[in-house]
Amino acid sequence: MQNYFNYFTEIEEHFQRRRGGILLLAALDWALIETWKEAGIPLEAVLRGIDAVFDHYDQKPSKTRKINSLGFCAQEVLTAAEDMKEAAMGSAKPPAAERGFQKAEIVAFLRRNADQLVNAKLPAGSGVSVQRLAQETAGRLREMATEIEGMSSLARLEDLERKLTVAEEKLFAALVATTADEEIVTVRTQADHELAPYRRKMPAAQIDQLQKQYLHKRLLERHGLPRLSLFYM
Repeated sequence: MQNYFNYFTEIEEHFQRRRGGILLLAALDWALIETWKEAGIPLEAVLRGIDAVFDHYDQKPSKTRKINSLGFCAQEVLTAAEDMKEAAMGSAKPPAAERGFQKAEIVAFLRRNADQLVNAKLPAGSGVSVQRLAQETAGRLREMATEIEGMSSLARLEDLERKLTVAEEKLFAALVATTADEEIVTVRTQADHELAPYRRKMPAAQIDQLQKQYLHKRLLERHGLPRLSLFYM
């Protein structure tokens, strides 16, 4: 994927440029970007989809209806991805080179997240200890940091990212298991409300993934836990 670790920033900045002003992306916007990333949609396809929506809007601008969310671009992004896929049939593209990351930055990021995990006040449930899992995860992050620190050069960052993703998913599962049903219902109701304007523009699978990402984001924020992915460096 082009510009792999700048995926989020590139999309945010491009959307803001096309809109003509600084608009902070909402939680659901970030969740939608995560959905695209996990689905393997190329950055170029996302940018093309955003351009297509704004190009159409610029032809017939509206004083009352503004493009205030990436949700309005979801269908065009999927269309652009399909177009690129068809155009690339029969051709093989080499993976993009990893760039822009220094060992010291990654080591500091891993150790900072480890400290945050250790210091967080986390819930305990029947048979599930988020606190213990957080401590174990912190230990693994510190081991990764020490290993990277001793390398003469960075190994493939995708491998590190996969390990961080697995660790993050385990934390998500433990948080959901120890959170009261009423709170989860409340968060999902909020997600449904914010998703309402875009439901007709997205397939059901994408909506389900958005709701999941939204819930995870809210739970992490509530407990002051960090995102472990290198995307959040």
